[in-house]
Amino acid sequence: MRRDSRILIVGHKDSVENSLLSHFRSKGFKKVFSNNKDRIDVLSQARVERFFKDKRPEYVFLGSIRSGGIAANLKYPAEFIYENCQAQGNVIHAAWRHGAKKLLYFTGSCAYPALAKQPIKESSLLTGPLEPTSEAYSTAKIAGTIMCQAYKAQYGFNAIVAVPATLYGPGSDDDLETAHVMGALIAKFQKAVRSNEKQVTVWGTGRPRREFLYVDDFVSACSFLMDKYDGAELINIGCGTDVSIKGLAGMIARLSGFKGKVTFDASKPDGVMRKLMDNRRITAMGWKPKKGLEEGIRKTIQWYRKA
Repeated sequence: MRRDSRILIVGHKDSVENSLLSHFRSKGFKKVFSNNKDRIDVLSQARVERFFKDKRPEYVFLGSIRSGGIAANLKYPAEFIYENCQAQGNVIHAAWRHGAKKLLYFTGSCAYPALAKQPIKESSLLTGPLEPTSEAYSTAKIAGTIMCQAYKAQYGFNAIVAVPATLYGPGSDDDLETAHVMGALIAKFQKAVRSNEKQVTVWGTGRPRREFLYVDDFVSACSFLMDKYDGAELINIGCGTDVSIKGLAGMIARLSGFKGKVTFDASKPDGVMRKLMDNRRITAMGWKPKKGLEEGIRKTIQWYRKA
């Protein structure tokens, strides 16, 4: 990608969209569009077609336009599957029709089977049932993956698919109704500190383990894959380590300065018990993450306090 390349980023004011926009702006790219900044209704096929015809983006980064943690998945499954399928279908088709050079589609680790062997290899896709709490969203992400592969196979369209670990960092969703676990916990503990609360309750047993990827590492992986990868198979982007939700809550509590009690509500769903991805394919190509979990959480808390 050159600094005069035309770039489109599709997301929902989340870590994907925010981090990529910040990166390209800081590097002096002048022709960077996003569905939110430029008010592109990606649910409308006609408006997506019109945008691609007028602006001719060369490189497309396609994330979700609706996502969230367990609570949001349980509350809005219809919107999660409809809006993501509609938007990604419109964007992938228009990118092919109007000659985009390359499209990078982001699926999610939840698209892998709930009981996939750990760490999860890319070949695990479609080898078993999905986690029920995120089934609607996961199905949409699988559909987008197969659509990219179909357009590559039939038309030679250079669409690639990456599976990032759960993203976090400045710009993360911190709305307790919709956020993933990292953003939700940071918001909970910061609120508890401000309000001098004596206890914070975390959903689930605390036993599930999750893998997290800091937004700066995510951006570097995106640039790397745009330059280096043209394969039809999806490729994992992860740090190669995970942490229990109990351990994560303890770390966030400590870094937030929370001195009270942390409890776990086992009546709430845990979701899948472990999601650690095998990142050997991308690291063998030469990419490696740089940000450790504690440093990344500290920077995210600093951002949250200033936001």
